[in-house]
Amino acid sequence: MAEQRNPAYDMFAADMASRGLGIELVEAGDGAAVARMPVTEAMLNGHAIAHGGFVFLLADTAFALACNSRGPVTVAAGGEITFVRPARAGDLLTARATERTRYGRSGIYDVTVTRDDGEVVAEFRGRSRTPASPPST
Repeated sequence: MAEQRNPAYDMFAADMASRGLGIELVEAGDGAAVARMPVTEAMLNGHAIAHGGFVFLLADTAFALACNSRGPVTVAAGGEITFVRPARAGDLLTARATERTRYGRSGIYDVTVTRDDGEVVAEFRGRSRTPASPPST
């Protein structure tokens, strides 16, 4: 994916939640996206592994970037995640989102989250919807 300015970059610039957690937009375009997030001590649960909510948030961010990379504004209609392996403080997680299909105003996207050693941490599937009119702010 060659880096090019598209609606996903503008959406990410306004995404205070993702950026506040240290998520970085690596690239987005043509229905795909890559985002990274370092796992910090503040993201650990009682088992000293990354809380699933943070892993989900990273996957959801990559999903949002992929489905908004072409425009128009698209939102999540649903998503589910399967946790495969734990992540720990100091790990760098990478989420790679890929469009599987678009039909009408809907789409399906798969996201794989890996640790910096290449091991899969989670698999996410998101369903998108392009509203008839953009959501109000």
